[in-house]
Amino acid sequence: MELKIRNRDLQVLREAVTAEDTCERRSAYCSGNFAWSDKCKDWDMRYRWDLLRASRIRLGGGALAKGDLNLYGYMNDRSIDDVLRVIVPPLGKSAEPRPNSPM
Repeated sequence: MELKIRNRDLQVLREAVTAEDTCERRSAYCSGNFAWSDKCKDWDMRYRWDLLRASRIRLGGGALAKGDLNLYGYMNDRSIDDVLRVIVPPLGKSAEPRPNSPM
């Protein structure tokens, strides 16, 4: 898969997100110990985006909506999630049934 992100933006995003990916946080998400886990259908996606939010990186879209990274100027949510998939390894329990997980 070819990523639609500039190298410098990828580097900044990777540093910010991986700093938030701690053993404690990962363990909590693996066990479903996060807000609204019973309603969440994709824990891995939720984890990736929560790490992005925890990093406090502001995503902008260019001149009118500036952010720390102006990814929305040339990307959409799907492309950003593709990048986050590369940066953040899966939780590890994705293939197994999880407590409170809707089947």
